[in-house]
Amino acid sequence: MIIKVSNFYYLIAGIFAVLFAATHAWNGQSAVLPELQVGAITMGTRTVFMYVWHIITAENLVFGVMFIWMSFQSDRSKVQFAAWMIVSLLSVRLMVILSVTAFQDASSLTDTLIDSVAIVIYVAFIIFGITMKPKKAGRSEATF
Repeated sequence: MIIKVSNFYYLIAGIFAVLFAATHAWNGQSAVLPELQVGAITMGTRTVFMYVWHIITAENLVFGVMFIWMSFQSDRSKVQFAAWMIVSLLSVRLMVILSVTAFQDASSLTDTLIDSVAIVIYVAFIIFGITMKPKKAGRSEATF
């Protein structure tokens, strides 16, 4: 069976997103979510924080699966809208992370550096995939 990758940028973005989902879930379960067990936080607040955390994990996983699928599509015009939509969502996510952090405690903006750089690189790969020129007739696509 021959599988043709039409857009390596989407494939890389998809792999990144799946890895981000895994690391987000792992970081939440091992470091962040256990901190919510302090007595000063109500059960309702804990519940909201936990489901919001897991929504982001699920979004990353869905984005990853979709970009991996999109990387095999030969007609890029059919998937460009979805790619732009995800770029928009990720850009808004980054703006929220930075603005809320700056508003709450500007000195902790450096703590968002790794996440911010990861999102920027991820978005860059998606945009490279969106703007990638179609292959000329006669040139073969990569196969696995």
